Amino acid sequence: MYTPPAFKPDRAACLSFAEARGFGTVCAFDGRKPVASLLPFYLSYRGDGTPIAAFHLARHNPLVSLAGGASSWLLAVAGAETYVSPDWYVSPDQVPTWLYEAVHLTGPVRRMSDDELSAQVDTLSAKFETWLAPKRPWASAKMTAARLEAMKKAIVGLSMRVEEVEGSFKLNQHKSDADHTAVANALAQQGDPASRQIAGLMRALRPQLFANEAEQV
Repeated sequence: MYTPPAFKPDRAACLSFAEARGFGTVCAFDGRKPVASLLPFYLSYRGDGTPIAAFHLARHNPLVSLAGGASSWLLAVAGAETYVSPDWYVSPDQVPTWLYEAVHLTGPVRRMSDDELSAQVDTLSAKFETWLAPKRPWASAKMTAARLEAMKKAIVGLSMRVEEVEGSFKLNQHKSDADHTAVANALAQQGDPASRQIAGLMRALRPQLFANEAEQV
């Protein structure tokens, strides 16, 4: 990942972002071309601090045959992104750009055992069921034994040992206070949620610039 120094978050921030998102694109090379799939995942950590990304794929997904642990896969995790018009800056001679947050996790992938897969399915569903509180969480125990077993036979659990963590949080950190404020305010007025989310992130970077706005609300 190309990341100018101004946009480079630290390792802890990258991992926290990836875990909070919990959804990304996993990609591997089959010798001729890249093969990719979108999927949910969660992170855990070994005793030495090594991050482990756990996910599963349909058994017939071509990626499954590439999970031999010999080569590295990429798990790309994207957050909000939005276009920025040059007209929104205070300074002249600006160019169009995009602001975004993204993290890349890279490492070898191995297949899980059946017992590991059972635990992974429960851990993964528990992660996202918490997003729906106060709904009572769904758990695999609600399924009949036969249906649960059939579901597990249709998927393969995979585990990535994360060896490299890269991130780029491009939020106009390199711009002047005047330009940073102008773009954040323009994005906050857009109709799409992603633009407003980026505006919120920009304001959180330099809260002192927006203190008067908060007082007026």
